[in-house]
Amino acid sequence: MQMLKSNAQTLHVNGHLLECQWHGKKEPDQPVLVLLHEGLGCVAMWRNFPLQLAELTGRAVFVYSRQGYGGSDPFDQDLDVDFMHREGNSVLPAVLDAAEIDQAILIGHSDGASIAIIHTGEQLDNRIKGLVLLAPHLFVEPETLHGIRLAKAAYEQDGLADRLRRYHLGHTDDTFRRWCGIWLDPKFEAWNIEASVPGINVPVLAIMGEDDQYGTLAQINVLADLLPMQTERTVFEACGHSPHLEQSDATLAKIDRFIKQLFQ
Repeated sequence: MQMLKSNAQTLHVNGHLLECQWHGKKEPDQPVLVLLHEGLGCVAMWRNFPLQLAELTGRAVFVYSRQGYGGSDPFDQDLDVDFMHREGNSVLPAVLDAAEIDQAILIGHSDGASIAIIHTGEQLDNRIKGLVLLAPHLFVEPETLHGIRLAKAAYEQDGLADRLRRYHLGHTDDTFRRWCGIWLDPKFEAWNIEASVPGINVPVLAIMGEDDQYGTLAQINVLADLLPMQTERTVFEACGHSPHLEQSDATLAKIDRFIKQLFQ
């Protein structure tokens, strides 16, 4: 799995088939940029961002869809409160193993950013050289739940279901139901991963839009408070929950500079 460029593949991970894609060339002794998607994301929903990132940084980019999303195997069980811990502590290390990635910079968006925090803060994985966190969730806010309720209404009434079916295929309804169901479950309101943060031992770039509809700047302020010497905090104006799509050029430039600083 070394030479791939914009080439879709699949990986067998923990008994499931996951779709994945490489952009650029994997070089020996160079970290791969590993993209972890949002709660309703998948490989295709990153759009052109992975290819642009590979071209700008000159580094290989690896992106995969978690079970239940995109072209990966459908869910075979309901999501529980600990679903992001399972992804961070069990699935992600197995994905890195299967993809033969021995050095990585994790670039996570939303739920994917939370998974990156959990993995890096709790696993002490020496393969991880840095974190880029786009609109991370560290705890549940009223704004988070309000945004998900709006997404639920859009799915039921405003055509979001049809848009998502282009990406999640025949299991779209199941994917949305499970994601929405756990986030709006009353037992999820106490979910909090702040305790994972002090274990992070690599530099962190945290990016949010000031108009994020799923959370406030308190999410990345906590990171800066807990890891003041490691965290670079960036806030984009006129930007919502997806900085890599809404402020693509600025996000790419920030990530490129962050990576260059890691290896000065």
